[in-house]
Amino acid sequence: MTGTSAGPGTRKKVAVVFGTRPEAIKLAPLIHELQRDPRLEVLSVSTGQHGLMLDQVLDLFDLTPAVRLKPGESGQTLSAFSARVLAELTTTFEQNRPDLVVVQGDTSTAFIAALAAFYSETPVVHLEAGLRSWDLGRPFPEEGNRLMISRIAAIHLAPTAANAANLLAEGIPANSVFVTGNTVIDALHHVLKSRPPLIDSGLADALTDERPIVTVTAHRRESWGEPLRNVALAIRDLADTANVRVIWPLHGNPAVRAVVVPVVGDHPSISLLDPLSYSDFAQLLGRSRLVISDSGGVQEEAPALGCPVVVLRDVTERSEAVDAGAAVLVGTDRALILKHATESLDHAGTEVVSPYGDGAASQRCSAAIGAHLFGDEPPAAYQPRYPRMVVS
Repeated sequence: MTGTSAGPGTRKKVAVVFGTRPEAIKLAPLIHELQRDPRLEVLSVSTGQHGLMLDQVLDLFDLTPAVRLKPGESGQTLSAFSARVLAELTTTFEQNRPDLVVVQGDTSTAFIAALAAFYSETPVVHLEAGLRSWDLGRPFPEEGNRLMISRIAAIHLAPTAANAANLLAEGIPANSVFVTGNTVIDALHHVLKSRPPLIDSGLADALTDERPIVTVTAHRRESWGEPLRNVALAIRDLADTANVRVIWPLHGNPAVRAVVVPVVGDHPSISLLDPLSYSDFAQLLGRSRLVISDSGGVQEEAPALGCPVVVLRDVTERSEAVDAGAAVLVGTDRALILKHATESLDHAGTEVVSPYGDGAASQRCSAAIGAHLFGDEPPAAYQPRYPRMVVS
């Protein structure tokens, strides 16, 4: 970041709000980058939306929130969560008076934090701005959340040029939009370079298998019930017909487990695991030949490792991976999942490219914040060079 150091009396305060594991993963590199600037005071705020899963990430990236909101009741509705967090964040911002509030992505935490900042007349920085599926119901409530954040935000940190184009088409001022790459690639670089010990003993055992590894994740609300059962049946078909080891970290929601376990729980080539720590999951991706998932973040991470993705969704806000040939949309159709998974495994070794980042996105994001607060030189737009991270 350019600019000269400011005295203590002129430091600007930046509040960074997160509550879910993906938010913390993607914000951690930016928080550390902002903390390197002596002109800034960084106030990290946790809503605790993901509880223990969030704490594991905070430990991994050596982050200690300055403010932790009171945890809500288990199983609370989105409305109840939103009302509680809005009130508590409003009080937090009134007490701390930040100059900027940074939110990430499209979670309920991100939208409510942006709304609380808006009510307190504090500019909002939206990390991972401009993603669009063009369908309010898929994913729900994420598409609605990110659309509403875009109307509130003062600074839009778009991972790709396509994301920036979405914002410009919606009338967002061009001088508030920065193409930065995605900070999730920064986080992935950090974990795979440090290689922390595996935490989950079941994963450690599964990774001793010499067969190609296929990683599966599925948790989207729109897939609960019969669609998810179709996914499970397709994974069983794949394990029956291909010489692979399937590793499926199961989402903790009972609605997911009640469908998946009866279909695949007894298959000798399928390992059902509890939710993995981020460090374990990153290392699992680094060993995988193929990923089958409805996750948004995995669509970004796996291609950076040269691993193709079969996407269990009909639409995606991350179309760049599809355009680059690194991902294919199949929905929850049993036959299509098996067909494309088999084809991907048959073409193993084909170069997979990623448009999402080079490991320096957090530096560009920090520079954009510096341009807003201090008049620094704006960062140059990220130009995809389709890097492939090689995991030895």
